[in-house]
Amino acid sequence: MANIVAVVGRPNVGKSTLFNKITGRRTSIVDDTPGVTRDRIYGKAEWKNRNFMLVDTGGIEPDSKDIILSQMRFQAQLAIDSADVIILVTDLKSGVTSTDSDVASILQKSGKPIVLCVNKCDTTGGVPDEVYEFYNLGLDEPFPVSSVHGHGTGDLLDKVVELLPPHDGDEYDDDYIKVAVIGKPNVGKSSLINKIAGEQRVIVSPIAGTTRDAIDTVITKGDNKFVFIDTAGIRRKSKVNENIERYSVLRAYMAVERADVCVMLIDANEGFTEQDSKVAGYAHEKGKATVIAVNKWDSIEKDGKTMKKYENELKSGFSFMSYAPFVFISALTGQRIDRLFELIKVTSEQNARRITTGKLNDLLSVATARVQPPTDRGKRLKIYYMTQASVKPPTFVVFCNSEQLFHFSYQRYIENQIREAFSLDGTPIRIVVRERKE
Repeated sequence: MANIVAVVGRPNVGKSTLFNKITGRRTSIVDDTPGVTRDRIYGKAEWKNRNFMLVDTGGIEPDSKDIILSQMRFQAQLAIDSADVIILVTDLKSGVTSTDSDVASILQKSGKPIVLCVNKCDTTGGVPDEVYEFYNLGLDEPFPVSSVHGHGTGDLLDKVVELLPPHDGDEYDDDYIKVAVIGKPNVGKSSLINKIAGEQRVIVSPIAGTTRDAIDTVITKGDNKFVFIDTAGIRRKSKVNENIERYSVLRAYMAVERADVCVMLIDANEGFTEQDSKVAGYAHEKGKATVIAVNKWDSIEKDGKTMKKYENELKSGFSFMSYAPFVFISALTGQRIDRLFELIKVTSEQNARRITTGKLNDLLSVATARVQPPTDRGKRLKIYYMTQASVKPPTFVVFCNSEQLFHFSYQRYIENQIREAFSLDGTPIRIVVRERKE
């Protein structure tokens, strides 16, 4: 399980800018208005071969009675509770404020390792004299950083990695297919894993929210080895109001990060809900192969058309991930559990498949001859060649004369041709367009 590093501090000290610099992507909204980051935002980060999850938090103002600020304080406290290391961000230009002292005091009570970051040291040269004032917070050596320019972030991250718990790596090698069972609370995730394991491995209870953390169950079936990760149900944010519950949602998201395949579990009695699409959307966004399993199928009254009708409704709801196969199961009776295993194995293989550049370009020649690339004002799209850049999910880079001419509809056509030709119908595919002059 990845370690968690929380970025905390009072509003407007540059936490989100630092978060974006470390994660290398613009995930957090950056604005000069205090309180822009109201929720926790998670991002994967890596330094010196250590992977960890960085959590950006709303600014803490310990004594504020403002409703939004008090919610932000609550969110930040959750990140602190779940963190292995905390980065406290302060602002060189403001100096040490009473709020900084209060936040430092809150953090010291947590007993967690703290790294003190003095942000906005934007001038080059030696350490500004003002940095020494921050020793008054009683938090060991302050690290001068410019999150805008990146100065000092290396030393800061060296310290963070030094304080992380010993690295045990992922305990499973590549022979194991890691499967995250995801979905809303109380759809039968724990019951399914108990049925698969043939023992009471996970607490099963009709009370929503019984599973508080991600739990691993190792299964060998034939020649294949699987690790099933049971996760806390992901519910709508408005319903998430317990500390422990919010922490469970973070762990569920991290289970998706670890997984090769996600089994999206739906309650047949409830059918598709908007929350299901949000949960599945997270797996889709992360490029995970996904199988949609409709549980409690034994409790549905059926005629000859029930399954087809149900499948059509689900296809409409999950139209953004039309590649995901469906299976109708019962965790109670074990109905179609073998079929679920087959789909997990097939989609995992597809998600990790590599295709040679030669085969891709043979396909490209046939596809562009069959359907001519689009034109605009007499200029035609020319596709020079295509190559596969990575797997999990299969990602293809296409070089062409004009990115603008490569319309979404033609990209979708090329994607469908790749799926059909190389049997990639159970995994997301990414297409990256690169423009190159002739």
